[in-house]
Amino acid sequence: MASRSHRSAPNRRRTLLVSAAVVATVGLVVSLVLGFRPDREADAGQVVATPVASTEVTVPPTAPKRKPSAASPSPSSSPSKSAGATTPAATTEVARPSAKSTPRTASGAAPLAGRIRPKVTYQGVATRYDAGNGDGACSFGPSKDFMTAAMNHTDYETSRACGAHVLVRAANGATVTVRITNECPLPCAPGQLDLSEQAFAALADPVLGRIPITWSLLSPSTSDTVSIRYKTGSSRYWCAIQAIGHRNPLARLEVRSGSGWRQLPRTEYNYFLSESGSGCGGEIRITDIYGERLTVGGIALRADVAQPTRVQFAAR
Repeated sequence: MASRSHRSAPNRRRTLLVSAAVVATVGLVVSLVLGFRPDREADAGQVVATPVASTEVTVPPTAPKRKPSAASPSPSSSPSKSAGATTPAATTEVARPSAKSTPRTASGAAPLAGRIRPKVTYQGVATRYDAGNGDGACSFGPSKDFMTAAMNHTDYETSRACGAHVLVRAANGATVTVRITNECPLPCAPGQLDLSEQAFAALADPVLGRIPITWSLLSPSTSDTVSIRYKTGSSRYWCAIQAIGHRNPLARLEVRSGSGWRQLPRTEYNYFLSESGSGCGGEIRITDIYGERLTVGGIALRADVAQPTRVQFAAR
């Protein structure tokens, strides 16, 4: 009996150990089964509330790069040059544009021209009028000759046509060269020239009174130089300045102002006006439609006196 009891005790211990192992194994299996059991409600809530870094990262949209506008300079661009930046030295009297720096237009030669351009043929009609002593809206005064004309209001262009030399051709082949000294008011049409009686007679019988023509701008040969005249009433507090005898049409007139130049507005009566008196009696710079600049000094502030200079624009 004793020996049997001694043999049964180890078997009981082994049985208990095996049972414990089985229970542990079963518990582990159950826990694993429960862990992997699809509890949709709980799991669905977890997915929404807890984003996975690799899939839920939000990347903000990248704004497209702005290309600089052609019309707007970049911050590194230098400011545009002022009128003073192109001022010639005090000893410079003539500044002719170079072929490299002067922009070419469709007419090929006049970057500052208005409606009347070189190398262009205009069509219109010629009429005639009594020009008297040759004076007119351009305020040049009496003419040395009577080969003059009044430009129609549109092409007169606030006196920009004043002093222009024009070759006029009639249908019969006759030609005459005239200088614009006056304005033909409306209803004179674009292209129309109102010729002095003497100039009209060089083309056709004055009895006709009106003939078809073509005309074009000239840059004539001349031995004359440009003259400068101050208008009556001019002083250091107000002045109006005029250029006379220029070979080519005038584009602008400037006066010395401080270290630079000040462009004066042009009137319909062909004077350039300085209402504040700035520059009156000082250096004057004139520019033709081709961009050539002439600088003159030593012009006294004497009203209504044409004072000659030693300069003239180049022939074109």
